[in-house]
Parts: sequence; C-alpha cells; structure tokens
Amino acid sequence: MQSKLASLTLKGFLAFGLLLFSSLAASAQQAAPSLPLLFDARERLARPDLSSLVRLRFLTSVDFPPFNFTDQNGKLSGFNVDLAREICGELEISDKCQIQAIPFADLKDALAASQGDAVIAGLAVTPELRRRFVFSRPYLMLPARFVRNLAAPVEGKTAAALAGRPVGVVKGTVHEAMLAAFFPALKAEPFDTKEALLGALKERKVDAAFADALQLSFWVSSPASDKCCALFDGPYLSEHFLGEGMTIMLRQKDSVLTSAIDHALAALSRSGRLQELYLRYFPYGLY
Repeated sequence: MQSKLASLTLKGFLAFGLLLFSSLAASAQQAAPSLPLLFDARERLARPDLSSLVRLRFLTSVDFPPFNFTDQNGKLSGFNVDLAREICGELEISDKCQIQAIPFADLKDALAASQGDAVIAGLAVTPELRRRFVFSRPYLMLPARFVRNLAAPVEGKTAAALAGRPVGVVKGTVHEAMLAAFFPALKAEPFDTKEALLGALKERKVDAAFADALQLSFWVSSPASDKCCALFDGPYLSEHFLGEGMTIMLRQKDSVLTSAIDHALAALSRSGRLQELYLRYFPYGLY
C-alpha cells in the first residue's frame, strides 16, 4: 500500500480544505492545543558535518492540505513546506535549500533517481518503501478521534459513555478495524463513505462517529457541520492501525543527511518551533 498517512484520500477534499484552512487560521480564538512530544527534551542528537553538502532538495506535492498545497496566489505552502524551511534554518543551510512540488505518484521514483534529496509529503511508511529508502524520526502523529452530536444525551467524557449508542465509521477502513479492536463493546454502524458518515452524524442517525482526527477537526469547525458536533475523548494513537506517523523519506545512502534531519527535528521540538508550526496550521488541534 502506497497511500497518504492514515489512508487519507484528500484529493477530492482539496478545494474545501484550502478554503477551510484559511478560515480557521484567521479565526481561531480558543485555548492553544498541545502537540505531543515525540522527542525527549533531554535528548541531544549530534549534528553531522554538512559543509560538503552542495544543496538539499526537498520534494513534496500540492494535494495534501494543510500539509502541502498551493495557496490562492499559487505559492507552495503548508505545514510540511514550512517545516522543511525550519529544518534548513536549524542546520544553517538555508542558502542551499530548495523545495519543489511534483505529482504525488512521482515522488518515489524522483527520489530514487536523485532528482531530489528528501521527500516531505505525508507518504505512508510501508515495508516495501523501507526496503528502498530510509526515514527520519516521526515529527507528527495523526490520531483517530470520536466526534459526537451535541444533541445526543451522552453522559460522561470518555468513550465508555457511548456504550449502547450507535457509533458510525466508514466501512473497510483502518478506523473501522481500530474501533472494533479498541472498543469492542461499542455498537458500530458502518457507512460507505466519509460524506455519508458525517451526514448521518449531523442528522443524528448516529450519536457519534470514529474517524481520522485531521478531517474531523476541520469538519466540526466548518459551516458544513452547522455546529452540530464536537470532538469527543481521545486522541487515540496506534502504529499498528495508523502507521508510524509523519516522516521524511531519504535515499538509503544518505545516512549523514538523515542524521542531520533527525538532529534538526529534535532541536525544533526542544525549542518550541515545532509546536508553533502546529498551532499555525491546526488552530483547533488534532489532540
């Protein structure tokens, strides 16, 4: 399987995502959400010598908002794009950095052919890719979350309060499997599509839903939800179901560059810059 993280299918969500992201970033006025720390604050990863590096070319795509997309002015933007720039700044090689967008389907072959040095585009880590490439430490996890209809008489603040109530989920997804494994006592109601699931939740045909936190976070804060619903409990993380998280993919021969990127990610986490980027692009939070 070669898909974006957590089986996200966002190409049809692109136009909506761009408009919604702009609205959310401008209007968020609630308490700042927290980003789970993926690096130990006491950890110090050595910074390799990059003095011989000619350039560092990051490859990304434009169909994964808010991580990488083109804005209304046609400028390459997003969490991953800004993170690549922060990495270059931390490594003191900003003058050697380039960021290029190519079709998502071409990323692997372009990296293998040395048309770029690192892929930062939300590419899911798979055993097949690990045989061909290496990956940085994860810098962001995409959790699963519940969302509940506020009109449903749910008493309690944990998933246990949903016992006996219909909880919607998209059939055939990792979230359906995760719901069954984590919450076998809940009454799962399968739907064919995400749109059908959210429509049923809004109309209270189900009291709650279980899905990808990224999409749910944007939806509950958008006009499409009509303020019907809110995120509930969680977040829930699982490498088995949801993968290893957001990473940067590099060629196997580039072990020095991989170590340098890991050093930069740890330093950005320690300094708070990674948290600042998270708040910029996820003002309502995933966690």
